Amino acid sequence: MSKKIAAANVKLKRAYDPADASDGIRILVDRLWPRGVRKADAAIDRWTKDIAPSTALRKWFGHDPDRWQEFRTRYSEEIGKHSDLLDELCALARAGRITLVFAAHDELHNDAVVLRDIVLGRHA
Repeated sequence: MSKKIAAANVKLKRAYDPADASDGIRILVDRLWPRGVRKADAAIDRWTKDIAPSTALRKWFGHDPDRWQEFRTRYSEEIGKHSDLLDELCALARAGRITLVFAAHDELHNDAVVLRDIVLGRHA
């Protein structure tokens, strides 16, 4: 795993935004399927719900920006328990573009942001 992953290879996109050919492999990274999105319309290639934040952590965070830094820390610890899934995401990102798909309304404070940073080696 010595090859660095190009930032352009890891995109983020809301589940409610239309899929695009430039998305590459679309990976849903939420534990719950997005409300109101039909599976046939989502164009999801993989659903890695086991790497998503635990239910307890997701409920604690509640997308409260005041809890963002602590959420990043706690979620990073949880991801560390799923190194096999993280390794898979990194391998896919090294091979080409991936898009981490999420349902949250807040595009700056959500689990996909943390996961992207970890895949890119920006956050330990």
